[in-house]
Amino acid sequence: MLNIDIEKKVEEFVARFAIELVDIQNVSEFGRRVLRVFIDKEGGVKLDDCAALSRELGTFLDAEFPSLGNYMLEISSPGIDRVLKKEKDFIKFVGKGVRVTTHQTFDNQRNFSGKLLSFNNGTLEIDDVTGKKALIAFSNVYKARIAPELD
Repeated sequence: MLNIDIEKKVEEFVARFAIELVDIQNVSEFGRRVLRVFIDKEGGVKLDDCAALSRELGTFLDAEFPSLGNYMLEISSPGIDRVLKKEKDFIKFVGKGVRVTTHQTFDNQRNFSGKLLSFNNGTLEIDDVTGKKALIAFSNVYKARIAPELD
């Protein structure tokens, strides 16, 4: 688990470059610690953005959080199936297809897939593929992603 303070400081740091922090993952792979930082920006993320931010952010993390120790830093775009974690993510992607898993069952269902119709007052409304409209409290969202529309 990643320290909330690190996530907040990384979010503030990348914002200076007009970049949005989408997600951070702290994982162990093949005995190595990997810190994955997913970013986005207006117009999309390019390889040069990732390379430049990697240099800047690596230096920042090493200075601010020496307790991180040895790690490999990976910077990436969120991909077409971008994770939705914050309320602002749901607001931004109203009208898009989403896949949502809830903590608790709603209408005998925990997995929802369909168009995100709205996000108001902490509640998302999905036009689910089952033909039902689902009202889901943000606090009940376990995980959510954009459902890519492939032509």
